[in-house]
Amino acid sequence: MELIGLYVVACGLLAAAGVAKVVRPDDTARALAAAVPLRRQTMRTVVRAGSVAEAALGITALVLPRPWWAALVALSYLVFAGFVAHARSTGGAIARCGCFGTPDTPATMVHVVINGVLALSAGVMAVSAPSGTLVTVLRAQPADGVPLLVVSALAAWLAYLAISVLAGLQAARGLTGVTFDRHGSDS
Repeated sequence: MELIGLYVVACGLLAAAGVAKVVRPDDTARALAAAVPLRRQTMRTVVRAGSVAEAALGITALVLPRPWWAALVALSYLVFAGFVAHARSTGGAIARCGCFGTPDTPATMVHVVINGVLALSAGVMAVSAPSGTLVTVLRAQPADGVPLLVVSALAAWLAYLAISVLAGLQAARGLTGVTFDRHGSDS
């Protein structure tokens, strides 16, 4: 149960990304269309349905941290890591993942690593998941789990920034051609 904080992050990001894609499915539909040959409207419907399932899994797995739900969260992050790695290897339009329903979020190695770490934490929870609910798990933590929730929320926010904002900044830097050497000067 030592990885409960990372598991909370994994479930929270899963739920947030699912909700975001339900609201804005177009960018994810475009990213998937390069790999799956479906009409645009059909792909949007598929993305929305999958996103509802993603959000429901994130919420359910968070509230009921049981082995079965944790295993599904781990599987989800393994699939995401594989998709992002594939997107990176192919370049082009699929090099954008649309994970949070945002436009032009490039697939980065940081994203692959974060997905891998979250898959690992959920996998560990699948093997050692406690019985009960999130409330009972939090009661066993110091200060009824408030510090755990605060740190998990911060970690989720930082992971989101690394996946989306940092990736966008790296892409913008690549478009400008600006690089930095180790001594801090422009090249």
